[in-house]
Amino acid sequence: MNFIEELEWRGMLHDATPGTKEALNEGMMTGYIGFDPTAPSMTIGNYVQIMLLKLFQLSGHKPIVLMGGATGRIGDPSGKDQERQLKSYEELDSNLEFQKKQVAKFLEFEEGENKAEIVNNLDFYKNMNVLDFLRDVGKTLTVNYMMSKDSVKNRLETGLSFTEFSYQLLQAYDFQCLYNDYDCKVQMGGSDQWGNITSGTEFIRRNLGAKAFAATTPLLTKSDGKKFGKSEQGNIWLDPKMTSPYQFYQFWINADDADLPTFTRYFTLKSKEEVEQLEKEYAEDPQTLKRILAEELTVRIHSREDYESVLKVTELLFNKKANADFLKSLSETELETVGGEIPGFKVNKADIDGEINIIDLLAGKTSIVNSNGDARRAIKGNAISVNKEKISSHEAMINASELLHGRFLMVENGKKNKFLVEVV
Repeated sequence: MNFIEELEWRGMLHDATPGTKEALNEGMMTGYIGFDPTAPSMTIGNYVQIMLLKLFQLSGHKPIVLMGGATGRIGDPSGKDQERQLKSYEELDSNLEFQKKQVAKFLEFEEGENKAEIVNNLDFYKNMNVLDFLRDVGKTLTVNYMMSKDSVKNRLETGLSFTEFSYQLLQAYDFQCLYNDYDCKVQMGGSDQWGNITSGTEFIRRNLGAKAFAATTPLLTKSDGKKFGKSEQGNIWLDPKMTSPYQFYQFWINADDADLPTFTRYFTLKSKEEVEQLEKEYAEDPQTLKRILAEELTVRIHSREDYESVLKVTELLFNKKANADFLKSLSETELETVGGEIPGFKVNKADIDGEINIIDLLAGKTSIVNSNGDARRAIKGNAISVNKEKISSHEAMINASELLHGRFLMVENGKKNKFLVEVV
């Protein structure tokens, strides 16, 4: 695999410094991307850059993941129209440790000459005092040079603190340290990082008399112009506790048809030939292409087991033929996922006290229906089922032994209204 050619067919190359392609063709090279741990988890937006490192490694090169233990404490002004709120050191350190575990799943860190490494840029600064920084780092670039960068120019009207102004120096010095300590000659990132990245190549040219290289990806946006990586509910996180595998899968299933070619090229590990063959085969069936991509990414980001659970939850929610046996086959975690997708109610365990009348459950302890009369009419109309079993009498009692995993009841009122009752 040729790295630059791979980026080109995928539409993932925005810019590169002169000579980058030629240098990469000469043999294995070490390159890096930086990640500031300002959030508790990485997002699918961060994963664009992980994909860049993955393709870099698959092309025979050595990737470094630079965790911003230092830069995360400062705040990058790139792409921001106002000053960032600084996080506490404790929060940043906790985020960093968690994100290191996340990254470990996506690159090869154990075997091969080009196995990946994780570096914390706090190591470059923790023994440096402010005078050393001003003498050794601050003298390298002029203020005029730094102000010519878009990340600075775009903030001059709204205001830019010296703290964020200095971020460019830190990122540039990071590159110099990695060049010295790891023979790292390439920095990559999103196109909004171009100014900071080329400041790094300038650091290496001026301070080391050496040549380094840069490559960036386009900022990924959706066909409607909105920022990629968010749903109506917010960020798509890689942590299953923050975005469930089901929600992650549905993000791809619900993608606009117009975005599918771009999403496929950015995120699949299939070859160009495989992608083009699939697009030809399913040219009139974009939903199947979405399912193929959603499966690949759910398995890679989460697991095959999580993907199988997603299919079961989907089956329960959307297949009218899903029966009581199928419902009972769902795990506790799968039912928790179901609870995140449909309306739910919490009922005190003492209220059941062995058993509860169906009318009291529907209209007393919950508001599945508005009144006892509505409950009777719904039962008479054969509309109510509990755990996929039809309720035929308003005198029916729901026994605590019917709780799924000792916690849940699935109540349906008609064909479309599903509710999950949790006993607490």
